[in-house]
Amino acid sequence: MIKRSFFPFLVVAAIVVGCTNDKKNDYSDNPLLAKYETPFEVPPFDKIKDEHFRPAFEEAIRVHNLEIDSIVNNTEAPTFDNTIVALENAGSLLSKVSSVFSSLNSANTNDTIQAIAKDLAPLLSGHRDNIALNGKLFERVKTVYNTKESFGLDAEDQKLLEESYKGFVRSGANLSDTDKEKLKKINAELSVLTTAFGQNLLAETNSFELVVDKEEDLAGLPAGLKAAAAETAKAKGKEGKWVFTLSNPSVMPFLQYADNRELRKQIWDGYQMRSNNGNAQDNNETLIKIANLRLQRANLLGYPSHAAYVLEESMAANSSNAYALLNKLWNPALNKAKVEAADIQKVMADEGFDFDVAPYDWRYYAEKIRSTRFALNEEELKPYFSLTAVREGAFATANKLWGITFVALNNVPTYHPEVEVYEVKDKDGSHLGLLYADFFPRESKRGGAWMTSFRDQFTKDGKRIAPVISIVCNFTKPVGDQPALLTFDEASTLFHEFGHALHGLFSNVKYQSLAGTSVSRDFVELPSQIMENWASDPEVLKSYAKHYKTGEAIPDSLITKMENAGTFDQGFATTEYLSASLLDMDYHSITKPITVDAKTFEKTAMDKAGLIDAIIPRYKSPYFQHIFSNPVGYSAGYYAYIWAEVLDSDAFAAFKEKGIYDPATAESFRKNILEKGNTEDPAKLYKAFRGQDPDPIHLMKKRGLN
Repeated sequence: MIKRSFFPFLVVAAIVVGCTNDKKNDYSDNPLLAKYETPFEVPPFDKIKDEHFRPAFEEAIRVHNLEIDSIVNNTEAPTFDNTIVALENAGSLLSKVSSVFSSLNSANTNDTIQAIAKDLAPLLSGHRDNIALNGKLFERVKTVYNTKESFGLDAEDQKLLEESYKGFVRSGANLSDTDKEKLKKINAELSVLTTAFGQNLLAETNSFELVVDKEEDLAGLPAGLKAAAAETAKAKGKEGKWVFTLSNPSVMPFLQYADNRELRKQIWDGYQMRSNNGNAQDNNETLIKIANLRLQRANLLGYPSHAAYVLEESMAANSSNAYALLNKLWNPALNKAKVEAADIQKVMADEGFDFDVAPYDWRYYAEKIRSTRFALNEEELKPYFSLTAVREGAFATANKLWGITFVALNNVPTYHPEVEVYEVKDKDGSHLGLLYADFFPRESKRGGAWMTSFRDQFTKDGKRIAPVISIVCNFTKPVGDQPALLTFDEASTLFHEFGHALHGLFSNVKYQSLAGTSVSRDFVELPSQIMENWASDPEVLKSYAKHYKTGEAIPDSLITKMENAGTFDQGFATTEYLSASLLDMDYHSITKPITVDAKTFEKTAMDKAGLIDAIIPRYKSPYFQHIFSNPVGYSAGYYAYIWAEVLDSDAFAAFKEKGIYDPATAESFRKNILEKGNTEDPAKLYKAFRGQDPDPIHLMKKRGLN
């Protein structure tokens, strides 16, 4: 998942406050505003305090407004340099402050930071709108756009001009003054609601505890999970008991292994009822308001739906194409899921249970069937996937593909003691960028995994300014003297986020707003998802999956079992993902306001699709933060993962045809995909790499749906 820390000139994620006009530029007392006197000019986290953010945003917004005023009031005729490039460069101080705040708000938040984010969110929206709806500024941009042939622009210059012009139009620059005021009000309200959605979800997730005080109730659980639960209990003042939480490394293995069905139901109910139980953190009313406001905004901008507005800028182009892909996969996935459900039902019947399989039964019995049918137990795999081994495996894969190396740094400030930092060097030894890695869950971090940046790559005075990239995950923590041992799913997630990081690190463009991952949602997942193919490839597994005690490589017998079980339970996995994607599209393809409550809307959508009772969407509406906890986020875009999987499956087939480390193929992928950012049309970039359009057959084979 990508979490952008800022957007091209119109949007600054995080938060901004009102500005004054008479401050002096004395930044010495605020480390966020001063020049970063740190290695590689990274944020001085050791000096940044919560109280620095409000005045930093205040000053940064003041400076940004002055920069915009200087463009608007320029007496010279509008040119590409004095308008478009000047606009591109404006707001750099605000982006610097914003990227730090946004990252901390997601990965190491606290009450103060959350209060700042919630209280001042509308002012972020207002500042963005003041720029996007500035008539004089737009006139200068439009003049340059209409006379672009006279400026001798290269392809990247033309792309920047096109994106700048479209950015204004899509943000309402052509609206009447009355409609502009309506748009501002909608954007302000959305900023408040989406911030509240995310904060409600974090609070709900942190508040749940399943406390077990009888050891017999832990039957079936792996020793490592029990030890981790005991440590959690001790940290929470419940020594002698076991505490399980809703962080994925706790809840998912509990559902997978706990023999106690009633306890599985309790933790499942806690998981699937988050922000959905009528308390102060209930998100149901909030998300309906968000969906309806997005529709209002789309209509105001001339679009029939929010999906039509969003998908105009995607590879899918429109909701019909997105739905077509989802529906093409739905029936094969659902049919396979029904077969899997019948298998589970049979095992339950053999054990004397006469009730239907419930969602909290699925993972438990699927694990039993996997163990019996393929002689494969996930606990048997984990010793080979220590965090260190997997991380080094990802690094080694990138080294074999592109010759880059990773050097651990201990002289760089971090925002939390668990964060690791690496200098990334290119094959010639030159500095490519910096990589931060934050792997473990904590209450100050939201769930999931994502990549973001503290500085995107750009070119200044002919010199490449290197990016500072961060990946954030929530993996199983070390327990006692045992290192962090990952599930294979977690190992794949590390490779996935590392792929996003490579997209940011390899970026080699002129303009920051076009750099790295600043591409359409259904293209941005290609670099991440293709790396998962290396994570599971037998040749690569032999090189990095080493037993944490003996150092021995994973045996061929286990790899064979993994391959044999490769498409096992894919009906379930694909169906729960597709159902969430369809739910997202249904919320954002509406052409009339939703008048029913969220529970009714979701049930209607899932009944229409034919989802079986034993499976729920991967994200139920009140905790679907991909689409509701950001003003835009992945709204009308959650389908992007499967769209990109068509691309990544086809792209990896190119490597398999010539060798998974083939230098020419790797170089082509770097030059045509990883370096280009948003400087060209993604379909053209993909075809330049592959030589043809992607073939969906590779995805169908990969998921066992053909």
